[in-house]
Amino acid sequence: MHVEAGEIRHVPMKITFAKPSVPKEGVIAVGILAERTLTPAAAEIDEATGGALRRALEISGKFKGERESGFVIPAPAGLDASAVLLYGLGKAEELDPVKLRRIGGDLAARLLSLDLASAGVRVDAVDGAPIEPAEMAAEVAYGLRLRAYRFDRYRTEKKDEAKPKLAKVTLLAPGHSDAKKRFQRHEAVADGVFLARDLVTTPPNDKRPEDYAKRLEKHLTDLGVEVEVFDDKKLRKLGMHSLLSVAQGSTHEARVLVMRWSGGEADTPPVALIGKGVTFDTGGLSLKPPSGMMQMKIDMGGSAAVAGTIAALAARKAAVNAVGIVGLVENMPSGQAMRPGDVIGSLSGKTIEVLNTDAEGRLVLADLLWYAEDRFKPKAMVDIATLTGAVLVSLGTRRAGLFASDDQLAQHLIAAADGEDEMLWRLPLGPEFDKALESEIADMRNVGRNGYGGSCVAAQFLKRFVREVPWAHLDIAGTVWTDSDLPVTPKGAAGFAVRTLHRLVADHYEA
Repeated sequence: MHVEAGEIRHVPMKITFAKPSVPKEGVIAVGILAERTLTPAAAEIDEATGGALRRALEISGKFKGERESGFVIPAPAGLDASAVLLYGLGKAEELDPVKLRRIGGDLAARLLSLDLASAGVRVDAVDGAPIEPAEMAAEVAYGLRLRAYRFDRYRTEKKDEAKPKLAKVTLLAPGHSDAKKRFQRHEAVADGVFLARDLVTTPPNDKRPEDYAKRLEKHLTDLGVEVEVFDDKKLRKLGMHSLLSVAQGSTHEARVLVMRWSGGEADTPPVALIGKGVTFDTGGLSLKPPSGMMQMKIDMGGSAAVAGTIAALAARKAAVNAVGIVGLVENMPSGQAMRPGDVIGSLSGKTIEVLNTDAEGRLVLADLLWYAEDRFKPKAMVDIATLTGAVLVSLGTRRAGLFASDDQLAQHLIAAADGEDEMLWRLPLGPEFDKALESEIADMRNVGRNGYGGSCVAAQFLKRFVREVPWAHLDIAGTVWTDSDLPVTPKGAAGFAVRTLHRLVADHYEA
């Protein structure tokens, strides 16, 4: 099965905003504060139903209004709605954007489990809350949107009971017009996250470098992004020998995409985002075991994050100049493949002794980093890659590794990640890792000597291809995919780093 280039899946749920009311159909969701304290909307419905909510809360067991919890009351008398969903808000004074998004994600999961086509979610002014109702509604809607993602492109059969029926959610809140404006910005970012999730989830037979490049070119051009696609001939002319060495074992040629969003002042240097895009990674001749290869369609997650971020900036017409550069290759074994022991060149002119062909992502990024700095003279560069298994050993599957040559850039990234509920942990660079890269016959090796500090050695390798510009590297190997549902992310491709990178750009580089 082949999906046409440029086809993008759309989330079926529609999110709207309206003034506070009680819907005539579907489910009405109302908030409950800690210790089963009714919000104004809950009190209004309790009165309309002759005290049904308070009676239900008395027998609700463990539900006491804690955040990310809920309780359903079917068809209470006095309402036209089919059910009331009580959702926990926790303590009013602790509410903030991250917690409200998590509440929205929990609401999405609960609403999607009901056999109803529409829902209204009441959001009130709550005494003691440090956030206004319009912003609360926008943040809850953002969480709803992110969690409601589905990827059904390849399903040809699906039982009716497995299909979610929820098609529309209306946020009913004071200041609903303001909430709608706030949400439009969030929606652009959510669409960027969904693009990244789509790309990562797509099977490798439908995202070979040439297909992937066509799809991104179509999608981003439609958003007003200037896209350049470099084919094999162009890459050879440029001298990207390190990247091309990874691709030489495949029958599918490499592609590099340069994606430029020019929303800022003319001649203002851009911020540059660089992504690893190994569309399938067998390990090359340093072949992975079958268990390590099954999910290697995700090895282009860094490129997906870059594309999603550029899409988000373009969709909301951000007042910033940003460039995204991604290298798309397949790492395959064949008679033409790069061999362990080969010495290869690079765009920088530096030579690399390849001791392990499964340490290929750094070879792709080396040329891209050098090219980005040389051509665009950016204010800052951030590369994003599923680079090392070692980062999972160090940090697990919820935190990405952060390496940086610039302390301020590192601090800005950590703050952006915290604000988006995407966790980063800074790991060290240093001369001891440089020493591990020394080669007897070339300028450097592509791996260390003993396997220790693998993520740090890989980051130190990349640093050799950065000159003066502030630079950071995100190793997202552990966070690009989740094996279980997270607060605003369903099981599967996470779209990790799109929200963090977008916030970094918006907070520190946008006019």
